[in-house]
Amino acid sequence: MSYTDFVDKSHTPSNDELVALFYVEPVEGISLEEAAGRVASESSNGTWTEVVTMSDRIRKLSAKAYEFNGFWVKIAYPLELFELGSMPQVWSSIAGNIFGMKALKNLRLEDIYWPPDMVRSFPGPGKGIKGVREILKVEKRPILATVPKPKVGMTTEEHVKAAYEIWVGGVDLLKDDENLTSQSFNRFEERVKESLKMRDKAEKETGERKSYLVNVTAPFYEMKERAEMVADLGGEFIMIDILTTGWSSLQAMREVAEDLGLAIHAHRAFHAAFTRNRKHGVSMKVVAESARLVGVDTIHVGTVVGKLVSPLEEVTALADVLRKDKIDEDWERKVLPKNWMGKKQTLPVSSGGLHPGLVPDVLRILGTEIMIQAGGGVLGHPKGPREGAAAMRQALYAAMNGIPLEEYAKDHKELRAALEHWGYMKPV
Repeated sequence: MSYTDFVDKSHTPSNDELVALFYVEPVEGISLEEAAGRVASESSNGTWTEVVTMSDRIRKLSAKAYEFNGFWVKIAYPLELFELGSMPQVWSSIAGNIFGMKALKNLRLEDIYWPPDMVRSFPGPGKGIKGVREILKVEKRPILATVPKPKVGMTTEEHVKAAYEIWVGGVDLLKDDENLTSQSFNRFEERVKESLKMRDKAEKETGERKSYLVNVTAPFYEMKERAEMVADLGGEFIMIDILTTGWSSLQAMREVAEDLGLAIHAHRAFHAAFTRNRKHGVSMKVVAESARLVGVDTIHVGTVVGKLVSPLEEVTALADVLRKDKIDEDWERKVLPKNWMGKKQTLPVSSGGLHPGLVPDVLRILGTEIMIQAGGGVLGHPKGPREGAAAMRQALYAAMNGIPLEEYAKDHKELRAALEHWGYMKPV
């Protein structure tokens, strides 16, 4: 078979085929059709030369590049090419060798249409948005989370002290950052024990539910033991760096979390290594959709207005694929149709350079069905973390009730100090 045998512009995919949307940019001397054929070939059952073991039966399993729109190409894959319920195998297929092909200058996997049988083969979130809200007894407003800063280097005692201030100031969730696990200055077991004791104290003082997104990231068996410890100590959440641990570990931890009654907070650390270049790599949409299928309950999506690269159309698309059950094709945002077959929703997390002055922007862009995570925007408050947490809560109340922040700040000194310190600046 030649590479062009994997191109069929008359092909109409069935609902049972997986469809991938690629940006395909060939090197000079290679046509777009041949380049797309190479992608379809390498990601299904072709290779660089004719092989005597090819048959008509096997040929029917070939992927087909069938729709071309500029450099954008849709490729359809027969469902039989995939092992249902195995996210590692899916990614190895449609995001495997193809990015190293010399015939391609740029290649980006932008989005996926997931066929019904594949969707059914994954469990989806165990708690979902509704379950997370039930844990925290927060019905309507966005959930607030904060990472004690500096993100690493604090002792357990310093970490726990900051946690208490953050909780009593008005934040719902304490959160570890991606690189805090069990270092010598802040061991995992001691941090979890002492933090959850302080959580209980904060709950009694505030009358509000509080919890802790504990980073259990480690080799799998250590992650499992850490999750068990969290559950034994009365925690409700675990956090996993899902891309550095990998899809296999995440799938296994989804089962562990189910058995322990824990929700999973997904940190996307490492994603920008392959999502940031809009012409090459894999989009964050594909990561988020895969994570929802596997079963995370919350995941970071960006802010548009914060310190990290997060374009508006990407952030809103991420929120939609995580919160909606069905989506029609949206060519402007490069979103293929979605039907999550009743899977629970995953809560989008807006994070990265947020402070009270940016809260109205975040709500305008993403609505209230979100988690807002601010680290420096709480710990950087000139009066301290308790006041920083209070300022975030005050900004949230004002924004939800249509009150200008400057107006609300007149009678709320914590918000007033935050606005005097940061104003409405967008970090770079």
